[in-house]
Amino acid sequence: MHTLHVDLGERTYPIYIGRDLLADDSLLSQHVSGSQVVIISNETVAPLYVEKVRTALGSRDLVTEIVLPDGEQYKTLETLSHIFDRVMEHRHNRGTTFIAVGGGVVGDVAGFAAASYQRGVNFLQVPTTLLSQVDSSVGGKTAVNHPLGKNMIGAFYQPQAVLIDINTLHTLPARELSAGLAEVVKYGLISDEPFYRWLQDNMPRLLAREEAALAEAIERSCANKAEVVAADEREGGLRAILNLGHTFGHAIETAQGYGRWLHGEAVAVGMLLALDLSARRRWIPAREVSAYRDLLVSMHLPTDIPVDMGEEQFLSLMGRDKKVIDGTLRLVLLRGIGEACIVDDTSREELRTLLQAAAQSASG
Repeated sequence: MHTLHVDLGERTYPIYIGRDLLADDSLLSQHVSGSQVVIISNETVAPLYVEKVRTALGSRDLVTEIVLPDGEQYKTLETLSHIFDRVMEHRHNRGTTFIAVGGGVVGDVAGFAAASYQRGVNFLQVPTTLLSQVDSSVGGKTAVNHPLGKNMIGAFYQPQAVLIDINTLHTLPARELSAGLAEVVKYGLISDEPFYRWLQDNMPRLLAREEAALAEAIERSCANKAEVVAADEREGGLRAILNLGHTFGHAIETAQGYGRWLHGEAVAVGMLLALDLSARRRWIPAREVSAYRDLLVSMHLPTDIPVDMGEEQFLSLMGRDKKVIDGTLRLVLLRGIGEACIVDDTSREELRTLLQAAAQSASG
């Protein structure tokens, strides 16, 4: 087992990464201070791992399991309200601990519920997808979606610990593994060129689920994210670099309907647009855009925007993104591989040209 820490002073917390961690009774229990626990999972993950979590917790006075439907389309205020109904029906008090067991949707909704219930209760993350292990479980962003925008309603709320059991990736569908790898690649692009080159060389090992390669990729991703979060917990500046490709990707997710495109798939295409725009500004060589596109193909990820999305729809949805401040759209671009920057000077014409070229490519 390897242990990293997100350094936030008094709220510093560990990220445990290893094999068979769900079988280690001490890891979860040491972060559960009271006798009440709420385990939140979904109908796909719950049959696989919730019983292991219950066993690891040992004897507790009150354990309530909440099993949600599976899918991004259920990351809603209605689902949040359902969680509150259940915990209040069972009379959970302020000393309860919420444990999220699942992917990014479960972690986001459970985290927002923990942040809100009785103004904040203990919260643990047990991410079971690659995307949630390297991204959404670390850093304290919690949220639900709204029909007009993704992750527009939420809170910054840090967990007490994150437990990453690499064994859970053996039950992950191949499509979700590829989507998670998109977020892994992001860390190399924004701040760690050696890691990006390592990923280009080792992608076949990751797709084959070699445990040593997965452990390396997860640890380096979490270390990169922990460093950024420690420097800028609430996204006042530096943390925004973690959004490379996300403004474009969120527009795709919103337009297509939550769940039709996986988050990592939309972000993968969004990052391609960000690299293309960076190359158009002559900040990175055009060959890096081509190499990244080839990497996406090898990862079985999409390389084109949806054929039914024109530039006007893109621009409209991007204008609603939560990264718009005082009417100004901020984008994350690259001045070099491993060197992300935040810009607020992208004109509508610059975006329109980029999106028109993407639409032409998509239509063939």
